[in-house]
Amino acid sequence: MSHWRPGTSAAVEVPASSANLGPGFDSVGMALGLWDRCRATVLESDALEISVSGEGAGAVPTDASHLVYRTLVHALSELGAEEPPGLRLECVNEVPHGRGLGSSATAIVTGVALAHALASQRDGGPAQLDLTSLGDLAARLEGHPDNSSASVHGGVTLSWSDDRGVRTTTLRLEPHPEVVPVVFTPESQLSTATARAVLPQQVRLADAAANSARAALLVHALTTAPEHLLDGTREWLHQEPRRPSYPASMALVDTLRAAGHAAVISGAGPSVLALTTRDSVEKVSSAGGEQWRVLLPGIPEHGVRLV
Repeated sequence: MSHWRPGTSAAVEVPASSANLGPGFDSVGMALGLWDRCRATVLESDALEISVSGEGAGAVPTDASHLVYRTLVHALSELGAEEPPGLRLECVNEVPHGRGLGSSATAIVTGVALAHALASQRDGGPAQLDLTSLGDLAARLEGHPDNSSASVHGGVTLSWSDDRGVRTTTLRLEPHPEVVPVVFTPESQLSTATARAVLPQQVRLADAAANSARAALLVHALTTAPEHLLDGTREWLHQEPRRPSYPASMALVDTLRAAGHAAVISGAGPSVLALTTRDSVEKVSSAGGEQWRVLLPGIPEHGVRLV
């Protein structure tokens, strides 16, 4: 017999994210003010009803293979709760899919958050989120903590795994108030799996050392000294091997960096992220040309939350 009360409902909103930020490969993430919102409602029947509007509408499945639903069910199991007999998911998406803005991580965080919120109501209590366990499970399911952690905590995040690669710890960093993200998104898409397939399994020691130094500088530049953002976003591990996968994106990165702007590939691409200051936003935004959609999403102070 099910312990779920029909009509039990919870809604969450989750921000997009940009990962890596140059040298911060699989460790540094930034939340972006584009939001996916989803409401889950327990049904009296055994039906599964999924609706999607906005980004991904008509393209993503609306059956049991939907990523939010699959994640929700998995997270309920982790929390010791059975799947409801019937469920309605109403998803309204702003995060572009396949553009390197964390859409998969956003869906995973949404599913885990909804599981937390629903499970906490089963005994009559209020809907609640435990960001620590939520973030750890989302990172394990997503596979890379930088995207999911930024969507969980907001702001800028620094994440690492324990020595066994089992648990993820995240520090939320406060970005400098002058730092502004400018996002250039193309029409084309690129899956994370495709982007990862071309990465080398080994890197030169000199490149690893250089990347390590710039990753440390990146954190300092983002939080304290934006004048070092250009040097702090130089990297050696992942962008050049992927250049053939998104030549137009790398050409824009090259153009922006040659003009003195801190530009990187956003996540696995093909979007480009420029980190600039308030007085240079207009100059940076005009550099893309007509083939790019320019977004000024800001950096939200919070990540996932109940709505």
